[in-house]
Amino acid sequence: MSISTPISLEKEHEAKMEKLCHSSNHKVASIANAVKTLRPLTMAEGQELFTEFRLADLQIMADYRRKMFHGEHVFYNKNVHLEPTNKCAYSCKFCSFYRKPKATVEQGAWDYSLEEIVAILQQYQQRGLTEVHVTGGVHPYRDLDYWSKVLQTIKQQLPGVHVKAYTAVEIAYMARKAKKPIKEVLIILQKAGLDSLPGGGAEIFDKHVRKKIAGAKAPAMRWLEIHKSAHEIGISSNATMLYGHIESIDHRLDHMLKIRDLQEKTGGFHCFIPLKYRNENNALSELDELSIEDDLRNYAVSRLMMHNIRHLKAYWVMLGLPTAQQSLHYGVDDLDGTVNDTTKIYSMAGSIEHPSLTSLQLRALIQKENLIPIERNSVYEPLEQGI
Repeated sequence: MSISTPISLEKEHEAKMEKLCHSSNHKVASIANAVKTLRPLTMAEGQELFTEFRLADLQIMADYRRKMFHGEHVFYNKNVHLEPTNKCAYSCKFCSFYRKPKATVEQGAWDYSLEEIVAILQQYQQRGLTEVHVTGGVHPYRDLDYWSKVLQTIKQQLPGVHVKAYTAVEIAYMARKAKKPIKEVLIILQKAGLDSLPGGGAEIFDKHVRKKIAGAKAPAMRWLEIHKSAHEIGISSNATMLYGHIESIDHRLDHMLKIRDLQEKTGGFHCFIPLKYRNENNALSELDELSIEDDLRNYAVSRLMMHNIRHLKAYWVMLGLPTAQQSLHYGVDDLDGTVNDTTKIYSMAGSIEHPSLTSLQLRALIQKENLIPIERNSVYEPLEQGI
């Protein structure tokens, strides 16, 4: 590889971690030693991390955990997003993306036909993509057959590409509309070309918060059930958490623990992705966005709490590049991918307007942090020699 961490910096970081392990503060020493031994942290310890620990100490521990799993490697992939529609049966208060089912193009709605999807995909046939990420609105008039054909169309146009498609909320709606069990729906989609599930739709699991921000959307237990069923038939997935709106620290920790518990049973999650609430053009716009310090604390605590999920992603499209780069020193080991200006979910909420990076640009961002960029596929297998 072209870069490596200087030995002096490595020794300095190790010394800082040892100092925490032998701290006169019992709480600091206990958690620092738990980080080294992969002991699962408790809810109470998570509360302490959020409210009592210095950010500098969290940084040391989260960075240590990242190094335990991945050394100096930071991952990315070559991907595009396909968002077939933003028409949605739900009207979540945090969402700037959705439009009502009968909304017009003039009102900012879209609803692609299969022919239009073919035309979109043909633009990427020579781009060396490894992943198409499909998500969008929960369209009330589209059925399981249509969504199966979308998968088949992607595989036809981009043979060999990994298709990460449909949140658990979308799948729950498909199953209800088709009057079929979840596992049967997943098998149908798998045969049509589904390779893995994205982590979206999780939001915050607490039922009271979920009801306030996401209305009639599939409840937490349904989300967890769908991912468990997917894991049982060989479909791996990611998990997300929407933070920085009306939830409390306890709600975040409860959310993490539920995902962590399911991972203990199935081992099917590749990655945990905290997603920052952005406040433009939605029904919660009166809320202030969290500070960068709060973002970094949230990533560090996530890395420390999620001892059994190897990868922690900072989705640069949502977070912005400067904060995403900083997060690489707070436990994050993945920045998502090139994206190629194919997603509007966060740009419509006030984030980067035309999100697109080349592979070389992503690699340079990672190298600037004195870390080693590694191109991966969708299940985190390195696509470079000697890794």
